[in-house]
Amino acid sequence: MVVKPMIRNNICMNAHPVGSRVEVDRQISYVQSRNRFAGPRNVLVIGGSGGYGLASRIAAAFGAVAGSLNVAFERAPSGKRTGTVGYYMSRHLDRRIQEAGLPTETLYGDAFSYEMKDQAVERIRRLFGTVDLVVYSLASGVRTDPDSGVQYRSTLKTIGAPFTERTLDPMEGALSEVTVEPATEEEIEATVKVMGGEDWLLWMRHLKEAGVLAEGVRTVAYSYIGPELTNPIYRHGTIGRAKDHLEGTVPQLNELMGGLGGRAWVSVNKAVVTRASAVIPVVPLYLAILFRIMKAKGIHEGCIEQMDRLLRDNLYWGEEPPVDSEGRLRVDDLELRDDVQNEVMDSWKRITQENLDQYADLSAYRHEFLALHGFDVEGVDYEADVDIS
Repeated sequence: MVVKPMIRNNICMNAHPVGSRVEVDRQISYVQSRNRFAGPRNVLVIGGSGGYGLASRIAAAFGAVAGSLNVAFERAPSGKRTGTVGYYMSRHLDRRIQEAGLPTETLYGDAFSYEMKDQAVERIRRLFGTVDLVVYSLASGVRTDPDSGVQYRSTLKTIGAPFTERTLDPMEGALSEVTVEPATEEEIEATVKVMGGEDWLLWMRHLKEAGVLAEGVRTVAYSYIGPELTNPIYRHGTIGRAKDHLEGTVPQLNELMGGLGGRAWVSVNKAVVTRASAVIPVVPLYLAILFRIMKAKGIHEGCIEQMDRLLRDNLYWGEEPPVDSEGRLRVDDLELRDDVQNEVMDSWKRITQENLDQYADLSAYRHEFLALHGFDVEGVDYEADVDIS
């Protein structure tokens, strides 16, 4: 069948199998173009089917020659319905890693459940024996607490007061004003339960008790701070409260892994187009402006450039990776450079519907959004019939 993108409310409902594979190959080629580095040997990526999680697997496998186990919640194709992009990308990446002579596998299911944690332990024992790097990169809006059985849903809201600002419909190219209402205490708590550090801690405790963590194991989870511009909706909002909890989990993890000589970090990454960020008000406009500025300066990075740099130049730079005053790894340094942010704010003040193309790189945003789902990938014939299985 011929597969075209189906987009509703900045969410792409389908995926292109061929484009997904080519996009994975592109990221692999980037890492292969660089020298290998001394990094992890066996990696567990929790949420490794897209975005930063997928790029982490690629950087580890083709930069550091590491085997990997991926845990992801994805859907296989059914009838005329394509599988999710994460399904196609994970399957192809597993194939490429296997061709490189490395052990790899993807488990599909609910990473929040004890059942999936048990399955991961069994696979680690069979594939590697132990893992020396655990990447926590889940991006889910819903979590069922495995102990209480209560289901929690995250909320994208402010805390304390409403926030009104301009936003962008990147597919239509239309500017508009949006108001985000403040969250209730219950909504804040639910967001922390879904996106905070509780499940990360459960995973590491489960892995340690099962004896599948190697001596000197390292674990990293991903976060974002961003500019002052997005603080009300992001860092000072419900998501930010969850990220605070995530970062606050690090001391507990360090204590848990102390006997193994293990360490935990949160990595603060650059803003990129992901399936999650595409639906956050204000963020698409910020990204379109940011892309134009960073590309002009020659410092634009996507997920694979970020994760290669994180592993190569930060997490495995030495015994003591470079961190900020809060103990966090920082690969958002280029985004938050003063010259970049000064230009972003100047463009933000000047931008209108009439001069949108002058101050924002809408085409770059659209490309990265579509490529996330296997569309608009160079070298792919989107008029051709494809096998979606």
